[in-house]
Amino acid sequence: MVRPWKFTLREEKLSDRPSHALVGVVSMPARAISPARAIGRRLLLALLALLAVVFVVYLERDGYRDVNGDGVSLLDCFYYATVTLSTTGYGDITPATETARLVNIVVITPLRVLFLILLIGTTLEVLTERSRQAFRIQNWRRRVRDHVVVIGFGTKGRSAVNALLGEGDTDPSQVVVVDSDRGALDVASARGLITVHGSATRSDVLRVAGVQRARAVIVAPNRDDTAVLVTLSAREINPKARILVSVREMQNVHLLKQSGADQVVVSSETAGRLLGIATRTPRVVDMVEDLLTPEAGLAIAERAVDPSEEGGSPRHLPDIVLGLVRDGTLYRVDAPEADSLEPGDRLLYVRKVSAGEETVS
Repeated sequence: MVRPWKFTLREEKLSDRPSHALVGVVSMPARAISPARAIGRRLLLALLALLAVVFVVYLERDGYRDVNGDGVSLLDCFYYATVTLSTTGYGDITPATETARLVNIVVITPLRVLFLILLIGTTLEVLTERSRQAFRIQNWRRRVRDHVVVIGFGTKGRSAVNALLGEGDTDPSQVVVVDSDRGALDVASARGLITVHGSATRSDVLRVAGVQRARAVIVAPNRDDTAVLVTLSAREINPKARILVSVREMQNVHLLKQSGADQVVVSSETAGRLLGIATRTPRVVDMVEDLLTPEAGLAIAERAVDPSEEGGSPRHLPDIVLGLVRDGTLYRVDAPEADSLEPGDRLLYVRKVSAGEETVS
């Protein structure tokens, strides 16, 4: 019995593509540069290329022939370099006197170059930018380590990024945003963040974002079922990363914990509690908002216990201590475990932040 041939098509994964094929999927933040500086840089490069040709021609000037028959001077070398680099070539009319050739170098050639820029400048700019993006993506994929991946750049994702950058210890280039909405990615890119276009439910998209080498993954999609699937994929790719997830419903918390989430924030429950508190004590909500905003006012910060503080009580410190972290476990300041500070403890305390000052931990 002869079995029929079976052909299977393997879907290409984004993580298997070379860096130049990821242009348009991965977007590196553009480096701001003024038009005058960009033009000046190009003119400098053009001048260097011109001088290089002049140097080569002058060294071998005995091998060139001038129609005037008086040898090739340094000015002749400059003339030859300019008409050669500008792809002008030679016609039936050529400047014979030094004055004419000087005018050709100083006036005609710059106008000729300007004309070429106007004709093909846009095409060259697109090609150059694409090549530059491909090189930067390749370099970034090779070096990226210990970054933060943010899944979803909606209201929750943007607030998470604001808090990250507001702390002052995270550079925008260390934050990678994954979203399928181009508009949201444009906003993220304008803030200097690296973006990856695609669905985070696909493991190859997560690998392109570098989840396998990330220190933390923030999962903030619009749907709870998407959050569960993304958490499962992220935990499979990186068993050591800290995964923090936002969901709408409390009933889905246990699913996310089982999927590998280290911490789950229930947005609807939290918002409901704040609304309930606001009916009785509205200023409490303002204070909570102040504590959660690290840019100014009061902020919750974390620091290591100083050796001089070991053995003492956190309640006797000048800082307003809310709790301490020991061996990965958080204890409130009134817990029996927090009566005496030990080496390696970290304190959660309230810190006053001036406008424009960065919080540190």
